[in-house]
Amino acid sequence: MRKYLFSSGLFTTVTAGLTLFRGLREDQPFTWRTALAWLSWGITLALAIGAIVDTRRASKGRLVAGDSPIAADAEKLLKKRLRA
Repeated sequence: MRKYLFSSGLFTTVTAGLTLFRGLREDQPFTWRTALAWLSWGITLALAIGAIVDTRRASKGRLVAGDSPIAADAEKLLKKRLRA
């Protein structure tokens, strides 16, 4: 489970979220740029979680969507799991 929680994508997303939260605490107004930053952060978080889910599915031998970056390595992950 550690390899999923400490993945670079999720770690980067959490640190970016912390930066956005710090920006909210200051006395700056909420502008359209801030809204776009939050939208971008939400999309990045969704993609990081999706990559974790795809990696877990591939390592268990389940089907992975063809547009996933893990799709090319799905067979390799399954073989690695079967060896262990």
